[in-house]
Amino acid sequence: MYVVCWESSIISTYSADSLSPVSEDIHVEGMTHPMDMAVCRHDRQLYVLTESKCIYRVATQVPSQYEQWLTVRSTGHVQAISVTSRRVLVTSWPRSLHQYSTTDRQLLRVVQLPEFVRLLMHAVVTTRETFIICHRGVAQSEYQSAVSKRCSLSSYYNIL
Repeated sequence: MYVVCWESSIISTYSADSLSPVSEDIHVEGMTHPMDMAVCRHDRQLYVLTESKCIYRVATQVPSQYEQWLTVRSTGHVQAISVTSRRVLVTSWPRSLHQYSTTDRQLLRVVQLPEFVRLLMHAVVTTRETFIICHRGVAQSEYQSAVSKRCSLSSYYNIL
């Protein structure tokens, strides 16, 4: 288990079973204000999203290597990050998802969400390219929270 705290450049590692430290902490020089972190099991890398829209890629092997991997191409605020199928998905405000390739850092797509989405919290993409989105705001009420899926760029369906 990997843990990073706000205003810290340290990633701590723990055993998921015992919660005891596993190895030395990983110090990522220059990383400030981490907001979210995800791990890719394919390339054994951590991806850490910072408030300044930087994504750091950090190797999970010891000794750990890291790099300032990418700056998100969003005009708004970044919220969260997820990694699946060799792709990084960043949720940002206002209402958009930015998907990047982990192999070449290319922006694969930007998905704009409907106007009724008032607060975008988190998103993931499935292996079938379905986007699962946690948000506040639905067509009937701007205060209702929901988990929705978007099956393609033109369709949008509420789950809950």
